[in-house]
Amino acid sequence: MNPTRQFKRAASKPSKSTQLSLSNNELETRTTRPSKPVTVRTKTKPKRTQKQTQPQPKLRIEPSPVSDPTFIQRTILSPEFFQIDALDLAPRLLGKFLRKDDVVLQITEVEAYRPNDSACHGRFGITERTAPMFGPGGHAYVYLCYGRNTMLNVVADKKGIGAAVLIRACAPVSGLETIQQRRGQQTDKPKLLDGPGKVGQALGISREWSNHPLFTPGGLELLDGPEPDKMLVSPRVGIDYASPEHVSALWRFAIAGTPWISAPRNTLRPS
Repeated sequence: MNPTRQFKRAASKPSKSTQLSLSNNELETRTTRPSKPVTVRTKTKPKRTQKQTQPQPKLRIEPSPVSDPTFIQRTILSPEFFQIDALDLAPRLLGKFLRKDDVVLQITEVEAYRPNDSACHGRFGITERTAPMFGPGGHAYVYLCYGRNTMLNVVADKKGIGAAVLIRACAPVSGLETIQQRRGQQTDKPKLLDGPGKVGQALGISREWSNHPLFTPGGLELLDGPEPDKMLVSPRVGIDYASPEHVSALWRFAIAGTPWISAPRNTLRPS
């Protein structure tokens, strides 16, 4: 093929000489050779942009084995539900729902504390802090652990007994964004709620909620929920100061098969 004709088709204006055309054509070819990598970079730009604008996957909540999407239709538990021995109330609280604001949690792990129990706060009698524990069952007993962790307990039994059930762990049902904001953690893993202090923080409660009735609409409520098919038991956690008989008592209860359980897990056994 004639190089001059090839140049004339590619050029916008005809050249004055074949020699000049050839030189310009060679120059044009040399200058435009790097266009291949430029073209490749241009093709890859949308990929980089796509990565930047690609929406992040939504956080997935690993549900409890007894998760119940109809919790909104469930009724608030009556005061009579709570006015039984703490050791009987504790397993009955598994699967029930705690609701406050837009947050709904399903109770997955609890511990029972009874009268004449060397691990129970009530062993010292009625004090300013423990007074709610000696009220009628169905109220909240909230205290600070280590001065920073807000621990939620459900008062059990009749007035004057001094018993409660500690909520050790929960599974999120609703209000995940609020839970994450209060906890300061952008995660959907069980570590979000696998401890009593984390539950209190997720609910946004303080000691001012102590003695709050859990059976009245508004504020902090306890709703009915399904009973778990299987349950795990173990000794309670962090009560080494108690007497040996109470340290070894199997008064910790958890739903079997759920990851939403606090540590230690290796002590839990089927009931």
